Amino acid sequence: MWAIINARIMSVAGPTIARGTLLMADGKIQKVGTEFPVPDQAKIMDARGRTVTPGIIEAHCHAGVHEEGLSWEGNDGNEATDPVTPEVRALDGANPQDKAFRFFREAGITTSQLTPGSANIIGGEQLVVKSRDVNIIEKMILRHPSGMKAALGENPKRVYGPEKLPSTRMGSAAVMRNWLERAREYRAKRQNTNQGMPKYDMKLEALLPVLERKIPLRIHCHRADDIATAVRIATEFDLDFTLEHVTQGFKVVEFLKKHAIRCALGPSMMSEAKEEMRDNGFLNAATLWRAGVPFCLTNDHPVIHGRNLPAVAGLLTRFGVPDEAALAAITLSAAEHIGVADSVGSLEPKKDADVVMWSGDPLDARTFADATWIDGSLVFQREEESR
Repeated sequence: MWAIINARIMSVAGPTIARGTLLMADGKIQKVGTEFPVPDQAKIMDARGRTVTPGIIEAHCHAGVHEEGLSWEGNDGNEATDPVTPEVRALDGANPQDKAFRFFREAGITTSQLTPGSANIIGGEQLVVKSRDVNIIEKMILRHPSGMKAALGENPKRVYGPEKLPSTRMGSAAVMRNWLERAREYRAKRQNTNQGMPKYDMKLEALLPVLERKIPLRIHCHRADDIATAVRIATEFDLDFTLEHVTQGFKVVEFLKKHAIRCALGPSMMSEAKEEMRDNGFLNAATLWRAGVPFCLTNDHPVIHGRNLPAVAGLLTRFGVPDEAALAAITLSAAEHIGVADSVGSLEPKKDADVVMWSGDPLDARTFADATWIDGSLVFQREEESR
């Protein structure tokens, strides 16, 4: 049992408490407020006026599957031998001992969604993990599967063209439609008991949860036309889906608002490294915020290191986004995007005790995470704070 006292508490779920107490026990947040006694058995952390927030969430990253500081030997994010690989799982490629998770703990990042890369039209299953220091990936899992990765735009056609389908955006859309339709036919055969069960197909089996809306299709797209194609196909097949990166979302903001599409935006600090990213920057997120389009921020770790995510959210405030909305973009909105908001993303009783105590304003680049808790266990404390 831990009690953090004398803290400025930004719960994200409600107004900021200037000087409050947070109590956690049995892996859960028990109480947040000012008017309650601290149990005698609680370990006390005196925040001395510092800020406490929910754990930060990296909603779209490749930690574990594209390991810190390694080249080909630690890059297991793209099965680039086939444009359609729904049967592969980030679970099977993620190394829980990737140094990135230690850096995440030290930066207050407690939850992340691990995803295959974007070389494939359909790239495989994603999962959500806690940044625990363990040797078995199953001990990190919060949600699995959390989605099915897909991609449109430059990456797939660059990897497979010009000799192999897809080599164009038309081909990419055709490949995606073809496999979704094959999965739909496969499902119909499985449901028609009079015809007998079809021969087992691992690819098509992996797509059934997408068709049945049990998991979303998470579609990588940057350019406005690719955004429209992603929505067109997902709507045709009545899929639950999210859009990832959405660099030119500001150009189709009313379209996104009309369809109430959740977007993971970023990495906004990256240079305009590709033609489809020519409009990369923070104006995009600010425009979506003003329009009321639901979004979160991502650094797409390791494209931009995930540990810098709080500073990225801070930069968003330069463009008129309030501090509360910027913090939500890397906490509660991110949790909603990846489907785990019932467990994490805000400081509320009964939610997981994923908590960060900061040396100052969490959106200020000069601020450090002084201490990080995951499920109520202290997993990181800055050395000068532990003396």
